[in-house]
Amino acid sequence: MRHFFNQISEKIKAKLATIDLDDCDISLEESVNMIKFLEKHLSELRLFFLSMEKISVQDEIAFFKELKPEVLGLLLYFNKVHNIELKRPNGSNNIQVEYFEKELFSLTFFFERNLDFYQYYRAKSTHLDEYYFVRGKFCPKLCIDSTHYILDPQFSTGYDYKISKILSNEMLRIYLNKKILSLDRQTDINKNRSQLSLKNFKWTGSKIALMEMGYAIHTGGVINNGSSDIKDIMLFLETIFNTDLGDYYRAYIAIKNRKKDRTPFLKFLINGLEKRMDLDDLE
Repeated sequence: MRHFFNQISEKIKAKLATIDLDDCDISLEESVNMIKFLEKHLSELRLFFLSMEKISVQDEIAFFKELKPEVLGLLLYFNKVHNIELKRPNGSNNIQVEYFEKELFSLTFFFERNLDFYQYYRAKSTHLDEYYFVRGKFCPKLCIDSTHYILDPQFSTGYDYKISKILSNEMLRIYLNKKILSLDRQTDINKNRSQLSLKNFKWTGSKIALMEMGYAIHTGGVINNGSSDIKDIMLFLETIFNTDLGDYYRAYIAIKNRKKDRTPFLKFLINGLEKRMDLDDLE
């Protein structure tokens, strides 16, 4: 059972690696693709589990307490992210922050409502596992909610869903907090830009170095998803650094025709940063 699950888990990890989870920058298209992907593998997991002729109580507990929630928790997470982004208001940063804060409050409500089970799970307790994670062996004294009666009795105990919700909501809490932090930072950036005099920033390196960096930025496609042309980027650099770059098209030809080292300035930046990190490691 674990071998089959590990195969699915590796596929999921590889798929997750294609998404920017750290910055919580998940597009609607990415969330939809992940929902379909996870639904497919959850269905495969269900078919495999139900095909098993015999399963021990401990294996069943492990499946519903650890294995299934890992997949279902991600599915619930991406489904909720999709809904949040789909309903996200188009107003000011303050309006969007308020929207995300309401979503955070709903997560707090879930944790408070399920506090006893949450504490049991996070404390790695096991004394009630046979009631929580074995099918058909629930105990009415454990305050089962109504969702228990609408779940698949062959592939759920009710509490595997709750663990999945816990895992999903913990990820959502990080997601929402990062969204709020990003909006707050953008508000600060907008405020600072309105107060900033661009004349305070003067490029003191060579013009050819700045042009080298401009072409690298354009080639990397890291501004406006690569839709900005070289003219836009060079104009931006000229404006922010109050520097006339002149004929940067001709300069590019000179850069390209360098014999020994085409990108000395970029290498200079890389070497400088690596040396700084090396010195920080020694402290």
